[in-house]
Amino acid sequence: MDAAFLASYSVISEQPALLQRLQNLKLVVFDVDGVLTDGGLLYTEQGETIKRFNVKDGVAMKLLPKWGVTVAVITAKDSPALRQRMTDLNVEHFYPGCHNKAEAFAELTARLQVSASQVAYVGDDVIDLQVMPSVGLAMCPADAHTLLLRHCPLILSKSAGQGVAREVADLILASRMPLEEAYELAKQPEFERHV
Repeated sequence: MDAAFLASYSVISEQPALLQRLQNLKLVVFDVDGVLTDGGLLYTEQGETIKRFNVKDGVAMKLLPKWGVTVAVITAKDSPALRQRMTDLNVEHFYPGCHNKAEAFAELTARLQVSASQVAYVGDDVIDLQVMPSVGLAMCPADAHTLLLRHCPLILSKSAGQGVAREVADLILASRMPLEEAYELAKQPEFERHV
């Protein structure tokens, strides 16, 4: 465990059960817009959507599976840019254009044979409340909608698109080992491809 890192989260010391929830996670589900991006949508003259992703999140999404935590993405939006980013990060469990997130979540957990208590869900807006109340640990960015701020036991320090997934990964990994140990894999030259 990385006690020094976790000490900066007073909510974890105030609610010790959160540490155990982090340690028990086998799956993390991320929303995209408002979590992995800042929620802005840029359109070209041809009507194509352009999204800006944070490279730090790429490291997180590639590192978590190396330590036994599966990564999934369930998002209401779909675009070629989003599909390319998920391909680059080898996100195997990707549900684009999904408006019934509860249904996708149920299918995903059944396929992976994980219980909802072993899942963290990271969302930012009210559509994510289809799933968040049923998971082991709900998390949201610092600038999430007020209803999520009321329902998430763990509000992250990062805002949307500013490294939310990286913060989530650091919390999960720090609950299990020193971060220096966790990031040894990321120092390998082959790791940086498509981050």
